[in-house]
Amino acid sequence: MKKKFKITGMHCSSCALTIDMDLEDLPGVKSSSTSYAKQVTEVEFDSDKVTDDLILQTIKKSGYTAQAL
Repeated sequence: MKKKFKITGMHCSSCALTIDMDLEDLPGVKSSSTSYAKQVTEVEFDSDKVTDDLILQTIKKSGYTAQAL
């Protein structure tokens, strides 16, 4: 499954990289592609192992806020 999330609080492309690395550490996340310019991340994941809430919590733990699009 692929889903997009609106991110707030990013200040540079390094912020986007941090989000991608943290999300890709979750078991069941296949890939994460975060765009600093668009303030959006697209996550490909196994919905049997990862929920939207877990993705949102992980982004929050990384220091940013997010909402599903």
